[in-house]
Amino acid sequence: MLLGILPPYRSNVASDPVWMRGFAQHAEEVGFESIYTVEHVVVPADYEERYPYSESGRMPLANDCELPDPLDLLGFIAASTERIHLATGILVAPHHHPLILGKRVATIDRLSGGRMRLGVGVGWMREELEATGVAFETRGRRLDEQLQALREIWTSASPSFHGDFYEFTHASSFPKPAPRPGGGTVPIHIGGHSVAAARRAGRFGDGFQPLGLDHELLVKRLATMRSAAEESGRDHTAIELTLGAPLQTVDSAAVAAAVEAGAHRLLLSTATADLGELSTLMAAAVRVGGVTPVV
Repeated sequence: MLLGILPPYRSNVASDPVWMRGFAQHAEEVGFESIYTVEHVVVPADYEERYPYSESGRMPLANDCELPDPLDLLGFIAASTERIHLATGILVAPHHHPLILGKRVATIDRLSGGRMRLGVGVGWMREELEATGVAFETRGRRLDEQLQALREIWTSASPSFHGDFYEFTHASSFPKPAPRPGGGTVPIHIGGHSVAAARRAGRFGDGFQPLGLDHELLVKRLATMRSAAEESGRDHTAIELTLGAPLQTVDSAAVAAAVEAGAHRLLLSTATADLGELSTLMAAAVRVGGVTPVV
């Protein structure tokens, strides 16, 4: 089981360079496969849209929580580490023009030696998307176009794309992402809990990161993902599944349940900024996950 980890954003340490460097380097040292960052461009204090992953309808982060840009933060982590993979989980893609996003991701990937993985979703907060000029109702169609445009940008010497929201012709964009064994480019994982997210993962994704689903609903969403992949002529077994768990409670039973569900990776969330306590919890997670550190 591969293990990914999120920094404890609620502790306001993600923009502390000393803390983040130590956290990332320790995660790499003990055997974590990846480190993840999240995105909120802006959080309107009076947002009314319901957060879909809690009963209260409010997200667990304070409105003034320090949330550094996820790609800039990964660039910093890339320069502080050597092996650990760099992932967004999840970047709210409709905020970004695919030409700009494609250039930024390719740059990190190239400079890190091919360690980048892009996790994207449509976003759930209407007020945040509208603040950056995105009509909430268009976010799904925008993301579908972005996924196709990004592949074109990363793989074509002279990218062209013509959609309802994005259009460019012979738009040379270099550097390209780092070469990968067997070909391919930066993996794109689709985050979300809806039927649309599952279908999007099957049609376009290299991975699926379903959020906040109980076992019964997870089974249904995975079936939807597989059907969509087959309808698109894709091999659903090649689509990685990433599930989540809290670092402080992950145990062998949680790992076994993830394996049974077909997960390739467990993304562990953190709740403390005490590096000593985190070190102990991370070492325990590596043991129950059966991870062998890469040296």
